[in-house]
Amino acid sequence: MKKMIFGATGLAIIAAVISGTNNFLTKIAVTGVNNPILYTTLKNSLVGVLLLGVIFGLKRWREFVSLRKGQIFKLIIIGIIGGAIPFALYFTGLSMTSALNASLIHKTLFLWVLLFAAPFLKERMNKFQWLGVGAIFAANIFVGGFRGFQYNSGELMILLATILWAIENVVAKTALRDLSSLAVAASRMVLGSLILILFLAARGMALAPHLGAAAWGWTALTSILLFGYVLAWYSALKYAPATYVAALLVPATLVTNVLSALFVTHSLTLSTVTTSPLYAFGAMLVIIFSAKTDKKLAVS
Repeated sequence: MKKMIFGATGLAIIAAVISGTNNFLTKIAVTGVNNPILYTTLKNSLVGVLLLGVIFGLKRWREFVSLRKGQIFKLIIIGIIGGAIPFALYFTGLSMTSALNASLIHKTLFLWVLLFAAPFLKERMNKFQWLGVGAIFAANIFVGGFRGFQYNSGELMILLATILWAIENVVAKTALRDLSSLAVAASRMVLGSLILILFLAARGMALAPHLGAAAWGWTALTSILLFGYVLAWYSALKYAPATYVAALLVPATLVTNVLSALFVTHSLTLSTVTTSPLYAFGAMLVIIFSAKTDKKLAVS
């Protein structure tokens, strides 16, 4: 059990690093494509193709042949509220606000996951874990040039996307009890991409746009990062509580903030360096006290 949790912790931290990096790069990419829904459709479709390649390459397609009705229903829900609608909302919102603000809103994911996981998954956090998360959020606010929320429609879209992803996490956790993380990830990205493609087709938009080399390059780069993220995230979620994994995603904002400070604001201030221990302290509390919060961390 301990090996499973340590492995899930490592995967969650990898997912956090990828998420923070991708959030920063995506702000550039979505501006280059100049259509957020088209961009996320292209990106998610590329990830879906990569996941299908892995499934057929490893001959894991047999898992889908033996799916039961209940499992199929869960995978469809995950595709809709995890791989389609929230992506359209998030990247439309991201085009209307800063990467820092988007990252901070998205990292409230663990709060929404806790809200839904408490009644449906019977998960909880103790006061020490809450202290750890509070330290991480304090570091988020004081690092990287955060100047407050704009309270615009873009931030609202990102918040709605985050809530939908939180619900998806709860559904995915139940699906992962008897399905592989690869199957759940592939269902999310492939089905979600198909829905987005149908949406674009219904609006008469070109599915093969004439994009420049730079736009395709950014799209490919963020797609590869998203591919790594979904595999790491669902693998961690399979072996650890949803609230625990979601809490470990919060430090991803540090990556986004540092990259923004280096390449956007060009001001890597003293606060950026001095608040780093807050991240380490917060993550340490979340990890150490997780085992004391729930003796059944390795629910699979």
